[in-house]
Amino acid sequence: MPLPPEEPAAVSNVDLFHGFLGIGISGFGGVLPWARRMVVERRGWLDAAAFNDLLALCQFLPGPNVINLSVALGARFGGWRGALAAFAGLMLAPMAIVIGLGALYTRYGDLALVQHLFHGLAAGASGLILATAAKIAWPLRRRPAALALAALVWCAAAIFRAPLFLILAIGAGLGLIVARRAR
Repeated sequence: MPLPPEEPAAVSNVDLFHGFLGIGISGFGGVLPWARRMVVERRGWLDAAAFNDLLALCQFLPGPNVINLSVALGARFGGWRGALAAFAGLMLAPMAIVIGLGALYTRYGDLALVQHLFHGLAAGASGLILATAAKIAWPLRRRPAALALAALVWCAAAIFRAPLFLILAIGAGLGLIVARRAR
């Protein structure tokens, strides 16, 4: 028999704003690793499995995953005000930084040093994405069918370059079958 859904912890709108402000500042350029660390590891707002479930929903929805995640998590803990607080926290600092960096790049973007800096940032962002993928996959280690589905979806996207809508539609259907059989 499945367990009843876990009651969300008491998280204030101020907590949501500050938590996502920290993500927006520290995870500039790729915030999913920072979002997972803050939500699961540091603040304990969700466990790893609940985070993965919420992220899966947010990846299925149109728009940027982390923005969807901030809105969904904010709404879970604080309704529309919580969603607004989390979204504002996530977006405030990066918007100011992007505007400032855009002005600087317009002026100094042709310098070799700036070009090398961007190559280094790309490598760092790639490493963060791989580390986050490993952390998200870790709870699946005892579920071979879920691991097989994840590998199938990865192959469809990375190797066969299948259309995203097709991958999501088939992946969601197969995910429901795998989840139902796991019960």
